[in-house]
Amino acid sequence: MDDPNFDVIIIGSGPAGTSAAYPLLNAGLKVLMVDGGKEATNTYPQESYLTWRQTDTLQHSRMIGENNYSLVHLKSSSPKMRIPGLSYAFNDFAQENNSLNDRSIAISSLATGGLSNVWGCGVATFSDIELSQFPFDPADIKGSYATVSKRIGISGCNGDDLSSYFGVDSWAQPPIQLDPIHQFLEQRYSSRSCGQGDKIFRLGRTRLATLSQAHRNRLPCNLSGNCLWGCSRKSQYSSAFEIEPLMKFPNFFFEPDLKIDSISSKEKFASIHGVELKTALLKSYTGRKIFIAAGTLPSTKLSLNLLKLYDTKILQSCPTAGFMAWIPKFLGRNRVDSFGSGQLAFHMLVNNKVPAYGATFSPQGIPVSEFLRHVPLAPRYGISFLRSLLSSCVVGNFFLPGEYGGGSVKLQKNGDLDVSYNPKNEVADLMKNANKILSSNYRKLGAYLIPGSFTIGQPGGDIHYSGTLPMKKNPGIGETNSLGQLTNFNNVHVIDGSCLTSLPEKPHTLTIMANADRIALGTLTSLLSTSKK
Repeated sequence: MDDPNFDVIIIGSGPAGTSAAYPLLNAGLKVLMVDGGKEATNTYPQESYLTWRQTDTLQHSRMIGENNYSLVHLKSSSPKMRIPGLSYAFNDFAQENNSLNDRSIAISSLATGGLSNVWGCGVATFSDIELSQFPFDPADIKGSYATVSKRIGISGCNGDDLSSYFGVDSWAQPPIQLDPIHQFLEQRYSSRSCGQGDKIFRLGRTRLATLSQAHRNRLPCNLSGNCLWGCSRKSQYSSAFEIEPLMKFPNFFFEPDLKIDSISSKEKFASIHGVELKTALLKSYTGRKIFIAAGTLPSTKLSLNLLKLYDTKILQSCPTAGFMAWIPKFLGRNRVDSFGSGQLAFHMLVNNKVPAYGATFSPQGIPVSEFLRHVPLAPRYGISFLRSLLSSCVVGNFFLPGEYGGGSVKLQKNGDLDVSYNPKNEVADLMKNANKILSSNYRKLGAYLIPGSFTIGQPGGDIHYSGTLPMKKNPGIGETNSLGQLTNFNNVHVIDGSCLTSLPEKPHTLTIMANADRIALGTLTSLLSTSKK
């Protein structure tokens, strides 16, 4: 075949796929995007969390769901995976992608927009030092960071101690209003009366792809506390929002409900082969280039199948922990509606050298049942205890760099992708010391980590999977070059988290998006020279 159907075929409508689409379409190229097509079937709450929890007579469907969904998924690694209204983002992935081994956490999505439907919206740029491991000049991605940030809308500009760490304030809206507890913590930190250190522990506002001001037909956050349950105002960014503006391009074609099973490649073009999930019809399309952006695990599986590579590959995944801090000053205060995602973030050095990141949240939008399992009391007493305590607490998460996760993937001869984790030996000691540093520094702020609350997460529970097909200056088999081009296949590019060379502890989605934009721009010359518009 000498005349492919499209100039570029993008597999996946997540943050990477949609970010790559814009420069290609603006250049006039003919682009096809395919995804699994799962979409939300319910409406998100219109009232604030505290209001509908008191007045909604049909709470069972929202809290428990059909067929006792939340109860069936009690052992899931994240509360988001127990929310019935978010089930579409996770459903059917394992079944449709062959069984990833059931000994490990391996999460991805067939939904339009992928896992950006359920992410925490944290954004950050990688510093020049962090990008020094990548096979391109850090200056090459700076313009893409700006382009993506302005498009998706981010908030948090505050000129605080984490401004340079996040590196997004030039494009950010003002921060979202803090709840009273977080205001107190920020004020205590800013006063410097607590003797805070500038290197070991730094505190500041979170930078988020959540709006504090209206942007592109999306409304600003109204502090409803529904972040965990789905934002009816579209304040929280999802790449699913990009499909409508992309459809306005006459050269854009979108085919949801198509799960890609394999890729084939010839000298002048490459092809995708898949099945419509609703009809079971087999379909194939060809393109001058294929951009794989299906999410790290499915992208890795497609690529390793194309390569016929059955060697073990490193999977970067951040070791995580969670904790709860009690602020006595607020004991007995009434619960108030507040922002449900991360409000304050921290960056710290563990053992004086290993960087770590985390954020704290209000527990008001989280069901009491999520905390009850960790309380050593009978349920009836535990519920009463937590209702009295939670209004004076914050909950937090904690991340180490991905190199400590010990993850690996291996394609089996039957086509299954085996995922496993063997965290580095240092992780236990790092977590122990992180607990001490957090306890010490929050105590200076008037907050106390509840004994036993610092809980190490299951390996793979971060869902920050990256680096299975890393970009390298001199890539080998199973690696990619500076434009994500898969070795030995000049018309196949990996553009999502799979191709990140390294995974710091900080949020990485913005870098995935900026890198996809950079790769798309970098391929324009060769594409335009062969395109038949």
